[in-house]
Amino acid sequence: MAENDDYVQAKEEGSWRLPPGLRKALPFYMRRAWVSFGEPIPLFEHLHKTFGPIAHYRFMGTLIVFVNDPAWIQEILINQAGSFVKERTLQRMKILLGEGLITSDDPIHMRQRRIAAPAFHRQRIAGYAEQIAASAATIRDGWKKDVEFDVAESMMQLSLRIVARTLFDTEVTPEVLSVADEVDTIMGLYNYLVAFPRLERVLHWPIPGVMKFRRSRARLDVIVERMIASRRALSREDLESRGDLLSELVAARDEAAAEGDPDGMSDKQLRDETLTIFLAGYETVANALSWTWYLLSQNPEVAARMEAEIDQVLGGRPVTMQEYPNLRYTEMVFAEAMRLYPPAWAMGRRSTKAVELGPYRIPPGAHFFFSQYVMHRSAEFWDEPEAFRPERHTPEAKAERPRFVYFPFGGGRRQCIGEGFAWMEGVLSLATIAQKWRLEFVNRYPVVAQAKITLRPKFPMIMIPRERFPQAVPEHPGQVR
Repeated sequence: MAENDDYVQAKEEGSWRLPPGLRKALPFYMRRAWVSFGEPIPLFEHLHKTFGPIAHYRFMGTLIVFVNDPAWIQEILINQAGSFVKERTLQRMKILLGEGLITSDDPIHMRQRRIAAPAFHRQRIAGYAEQIAASAATIRDGWKKDVEFDVAESMMQLSLRIVARTLFDTEVTPEVLSVADEVDTIMGLYNYLVAFPRLERVLHWPIPGVMKFRRSRARLDVIVERMIASRRALSREDLESRGDLLSELVAARDEAAAEGDPDGMSDKQLRDETLTIFLAGYETVANALSWTWYLLSQNPEVAARMEAEIDQVLGGRPVTMQEYPNLRYTEMVFAEAMRLYPPAWAMGRRSTKAVELGPYRIPPGAHFFFSQYVMHRSAEFWDEPEAFRPERHTPEAKAERPRFVYFPFGGGRRQCIGEGFAWMEGVLSLATIAQKWRLEFVNRYPVVAQAKITLRPKFPMIMIPRERFPQAVPEHPGQVR
């Protein structure tokens, strides 16, 4: 650790032994380049570079511990999971998502996960493959040769189409667009909402940002509750025939109630899960795909190898679930993009009991953070971490690395329930689009990662589509030449 009057070595505080860290409260360092409220990644990088695998600082009287050691992350998420609950940032998101799978704690979380699990079973999500490929083909065929477009915006459109089909069994109707618009509004307010002190107590006050959030949330509630009511009116047989995730959740809730489960999913919890799944499914994969196209544009040899695999596996045919297991290199490309630009860029927990990590003993009430973005780029675990190398994700390489060196979907009993769906959506979308186009990056705006709820490009990401073998691509996802 660097010698500096602002830093302290591990120290004793009563019966506690804290890791090294900042001597003074975080606001004291506001003029440092690595401190900017609303942009925590530079702070995490500084703590890791300066103190190593664990460090502490204080903010508004709260002890915060940043951890960048895979074994200690496993302690927090798995071995000592019973000593932690969600930290303040995600707790604050309850004002939008309620007790959804992202924000709820046990026992609510485990009950909700049990009820929702059938909707995310591998066989169930496999049924969405055709809808994903068709949606990707629609977006792909809307691009014009050599005409610039914003790939980040386009991937949002793609993800919205896929969510509309798989979650709501509909096209991108004005109602679905309204959901997306309100979610985008709230995403723009995210850092403001998280930083606002005692926000829950002033949600009814006429504060401009709070009023804007309140209006968006009210409109979201009306739309989602109307969709839920439409499913409630269906018979069990009709629900099963629709096959969308919302129908699956309604059916699972009704089944739990029929079996006499007094703690089955309530109407409000169904609303919370619908919004949670929409947010998680809409934002995360869209951003992951945007970053993937950018990285492919900067690494043409990787793009060429991925295209060769796609051509060999598909032979110009539309991708289906049958070909999905054979697109291994395409999956590795997607995995490596999520290493460098993980949509879920950080996680946190708050301790409810004393926690021991190696030589350190940390009191209850401390907030623990760990960052996929920082871990995925740590030289201790990755050779040339800034380089884009899909070969890092071969089965052999994955078996050799410690758990929680790579964890884009979290881990432990709270690992993302939609992980299998996200992998399938990413790989099938890449394969469908790359059948026809190779994207060329136009260096017009800075490439800056913005850490909101997800890691999204801060500025438009302009691309030019260059046509590849158009004669091998069917004109419609249902046609095979």
